[in-house]
Amino acid sequence: MHENKLLCVKLKNYGSVIKGDYWCLPGGSVENGESLIIAMGREMVEETAVAPDIGNILYLNHFKINDKEHIEFFFHIKNAEDYIHVDLSKASHAEEEIAEIDFIAPSENHLLPDFLKREDIAGQIIDPQGTKYFSNLPV
Repeated sequence: MHENKLLCVKLKNYGSVIKGDYWCLPGGSVENGESLIIAMGREMVEETAVAPDIGNILYLNHFKINDKEHIEFFFHIKNAEDYIHVDLSKASHAEEEIAEIDFIAPSENHLLPDFLKREDIAGQIIDPQGTKYFSNLPV
């Protein structure tokens, strides 16, 4: 977060499972044998060319799309200021994957996942109440 806004990317529809005009946080998949923290750092560098200072896991989001389950991990990135002027031409995966990158307000109508619009993210960073879990699967 920077000035109460989240670093977000607008993905190109190159192969995304969700089509349309939306913003989401940068990230991606963990490769076979890769730790979660290493994967997070690699994905941020691939998409922004900026290495993250990774803090606590703030949220877990468990969801299903097309009969396939996914789990997203949302980390606090402590060096948000380093992402203010990202040059996407220096990021290895940006040209193929990212249409835009910017800091946007969590209340943005086209932000996914939806729970980010309702959460006090700044409060969770300042005074973490443990990792919060969200799911769209039946209990």
